[in-house]
Amino acid sequence: MRTRRDDPLDDFSRRVVSVDDFGKTVYVAGTGPGVILMPEMPGISPDVARLARWVRDAGFCVYLPSLFGVDGAYPTTGAGEAVVRRACVSAEFRAFAGGGTSPVVAWLRGLARIAQTECGGPGVGAVGLCFTGNFALTMALEPAVIAPVVNHPSLPLDDPGGLEIGDEDAVALAERIGRDGLKVLAYRFDDDRWCTGRRFAAYQALLGEAFDGRVLAADVANTNPPPFFRDVVGCAHSVVTAHLVNEQGHPTVRARDEIIAFLSERLRR
Repeated sequence: MRTRRDDPLDDFSRRVVSVDDFGKTVYVAGTGPGVILMPEMPGISPDVARLARWVRDAGFCVYLPSLFGVDGAYPTTGAGEAVVRRACVSAEFRAFAGGGTSPVVAWLRGLARIAQTECGGPGVGAVGLCFTGNFALTMALEPAVIAPVVNHPSLPLDDPGGLEIGDEDAVALAERIGRDGLKVLAYRFDDDRWCTGRRFAAYQALLGEAFDGRVLAADVANTNPPPFFRDVVGCAHSVVTAHLVNEQGHPTVRARDEIIAFLSERLRR
C-alpha cells in the first residue's frame, strides 16, 4: 500500500523510452547537459527523487529510469525485500559473482545515446546507486558517457571484493578510460557491509589513478533512514540518498555537492 510519504513525481515528465524495441519508463526533468541517474534498491524512492531534483536544479537534464520497484514509493521493509528478491532472479541483472555485466546495461547505454542527442554537449553523466552503482561504470563503454559516478556499488552480492563486470568489458573499459582520460568518482561509508573496502580496492586495481574513491565515516550517516534501510540494509550505505543528512556543511551534503561539481566539470566544456 502506498503511504503518505510516497513521492508523486509530478514535476517530472513521464516517457517510455525504447532501445532495440525494448521500452522502459523514464522520468525526465530539467534542461542542460544530460545525466542518467539510476535508482537504488528498492526503486525510485523519495530520496532518489530528491537527489534527481538537486541535480536538475544545478542545471542538468535528469533522466531517471524505472528499473525495479514501485516508482515514488517510500521504502518499507516488506515491499523492499520483495523487490530485491525479484531483481536477484531477473534476467536483466547479474546480482551474484560470475554473472558478468548485467544485460540491462545495454539498454542504459542506449538511453545515454538518446540523452546526448536530446541535450547536446560533449557527453552525458551516469550516476549509479547501490544495486545500480557499478552500472555507471559499465555504461562508460558507450562513448556518450563521459562522467561516471559510482555510489556504494553492492554487486555482486556474494563477493565483497568482486566487480559486476564481464572480463571482456573490464579490458575494454580500462582501455577506454586510459585512452580518453576519463575519471570515475565513487563514494562509500567506511563500515558498509554491502560495499566494502575490498570492492574499492578492486576498482583501484582495474582503473588505477582514474578511480577516485572517497570514503565517509559511518558515524556521520543519517540515523533515521526509511525502514528498508534500517531493517534490510542494516548499516550506513546510501551516502547521497537515504543516509544523507540535509544540513549545510554536513559530509554527506559535501559529497552531493562534489558529485554535482564533477558533473559540471566534465559536461560543461
